[in-house]
Amino acid sequence: MRQRLSPDCFNLPIEQIKSGYFSDSYFLRTQEILDKDNHHPRVIMQVFQRQHAIVCGVDEAIAILKKCAHNPDSLVIHALYDGDQIEPWETVMTIEGDLANFSHLETVYLGSLSRQSKIATNVQRVVQVANGKPVLFFPSRFDHYAVQAADGYAAHIGGVFGVSTPANGALWDAEALGTIPHSLIAAYGGDTIRATKAFDTHTDPHIGRVALIDFSNDCVATALAVAREMGDSLGGVRLDTADTLVDASVLPYMGTFKPTGVCAQLVLNVRQALDREGFNHVKIMVSGGFNVERIKQFEANNVPVDVYAVGSSLFNDNINFTADVVMVNGQPSGKVGRSYRPNPRLTLVK
Repeated sequence: MRQRLSPDCFNLPIEQIKSGYFSDSYFLRTQEILDKDNHHPRVIMQVFQRQHAIVCGVDEAIAILKKCAHNPDSLVIHALYDGDQIEPWETVMTIEGDLANFSHLETVYLGSLSRQSKIATNVQRVVQVANGKPVLFFPSRFDHYAVQAADGYAAHIGGVFGVSTPANGALWDAEALGTIPHSLIAAYGGDTIRATKAFDTHTDPHIGRVALIDFSNDCVATALAVAREMGDSLGGVRLDTADTLVDASVLPYMGTFKPTGVCAQLVLNVRQALDREGFNHVKIMVSGGFNVERIKQFEANNVPVDVYAVGSSLFNDNINFTADVVMVNGQPSGKVGRSYRPNPRLTLVK
């Protein structure tokens, strides 16, 4: 039997959610009107979205309902599982009960479903085009810290290999991965070798030794210098050349391709240079503006990348969920175009 995350896993601001602090005001007014009018029909709320996607945020939505409804024990919830592939308009969850009991939660649970499904879907698309190569989830610096745990879990559902912050891995017990930032190299006066050796000396031995090699905009020379110094202990190098720069090793090849940033020629130059000196064991990680199309192009051209670190593109696009009352006291009551669509894939939430 498939498992769901326990509602206790989520660090929900329960009292604020129950008070309606995060809710659209018309949902709060709906609850107030129903209570004051003593009108308590039993409804079925149906949740869906409009794209091919991978659903995520289901377990958090369930936690919101179970922790923040006024009488959660009276609700009957059927839902898909995090990680299920979904079709446009497919029902992913139904909530049955007194609308006044959970109307205030619609904004909150739809938000969890929308954000996490977006990230899980975007990650899965990247993973699929990477041809089995590890993809690292590195976009946390581009959004608010409070969403990191849910984002990291969604990335895990999408198939990511690793994450960058402890919060990203909190819900699935993953250790944060990371290389060397430019700031550490700058702190050592721009000396990549000194910074890498300091990292090697003072970092837990089980952490992979991956050197960042674009600080001086001469990735080939820096990669070789670090590899000669580190020898077999160097596990990899990371290329992160800015999209406004042309690396020194690419200048002789310019003329028939876009030469800026981490281009294919730069990766090839670094790979060939390392191999010529016997550093075949050193892996190449790339970062900086990678998305589905760019990775697909690299893979189609057999660019010798070993690991992709992907950032802000995983936040692009939107997958928006909607909820509608479709049945009232056992009778159809949805608006035109939003009829009840039973889904045999839904399972009862215990």
